[in-house]
Amino acid sequence: MNQFTTALSNPNIALIKYWGNRDERLRIPSNGSISINLAGLETRTSVCFDPTLPQDTLTLNGAPAGNAARERVSAFLDQVRVMSEVRSFAAVVSENNFPTGAGIASSASAFAALGLAASHAAGLQLSEQELSRLARRGSGSACRSIPGGFVEWFAGDSDETSFAESFAPAGHWALGDCIAIVSQAHKSTGSTEGHSTASTSLLQDTRIATTPRRLETCRRAIINRDFNSLAEVVELDSNLMHAVMMTSQPPLLYWQPATLGIMQAVQEWRSGGLPCFYTIDAGPNVHVICLENKIEHVAARLQRLPGVLEVRTATVGGPARLIVQR
Repeated sequence: MNQFTTALSNPNIALIKYWGNRDERLRIPSNGSISINLAGLETRTSVCFDPTLPQDTLTLNGAPAGNAARERVSAFLDQVRVMSEVRSFAAVVSENNFPTGAGIASSASAFAALGLAASHAAGLQLSEQELSRLARRGSGSACRSIPGGFVEWFAGDSDETSFAESFAPAGHWALGDCIAIVSQAHKSTGSTEGHSTASTSLLQDTRIATTPRRLETCRRAIINRDFNSLAEVVELDSNLMHAVMMTSQPPLLYWQPATLGIMQAVQEWRSGGLPCFYTIDAGPNVHVICLENKIEHVAARLQRLPGVLEVRTATVGGPARLIVQR
């Protein structure tokens, strides 16, 4: 009987954003990025290569996945088959404990967990850097969910040079993330499609040219645990990415009225002395970063805001890890 290999991965939230690709096929990004993994939110993925299967299968959150999702996973598994001696199709079972496709980096944790589980199931023993590169082929931001803690993705200019690594462990700084969910709907335009339109914005070249400066500011703020400097650069970078989205052709307007209300409230709270700041990925939901000892207080405030359906909380998480290996 064939056995499943299971891996667990956390989504990540980018503090300095990735938007737009230099190479669409390899998912080489236009700029580097910095992120933190989110402990408490997780994707659990099991893989079994089975010679009796007529094609790859994908079960997502207890139900058979649609053709588009299955084909994307199958194309990723082809990479694993090329790297290994395995030629069989695979059964893949994946579950998230958070909304899928709503701007909470579900594809990042999905392909990080899939890359780790599939590579082990195929008999590969990949280094962390090799796993990061493999995960990137499925979803660019997935490369950041392989290492743990505070992570930087080096843009690079080739498959070999574009990967992520940790520059500070999860325990370096006790930060929390309060995710204000204003919509659980699957977004109409996914990140993959959005990246391809980034270059149509007149603002994208300027955003890319100035990203190294924001990366340095962000990295230094994290290393020095300088909350105010981190808050300023992260909100600026988030606003810049969404400005590019809004001015692309066609424009991507992910924000909802509740999104803007949260942004304004968070800035007011910080002005009043509460250490918190916002950042928003490709979706309407808002990540509010705070000191870990303020999580309950910030979450309670967010829950009272109009349009907030629920608040998920997370702390800084570790690397993708193998749960079962047989």
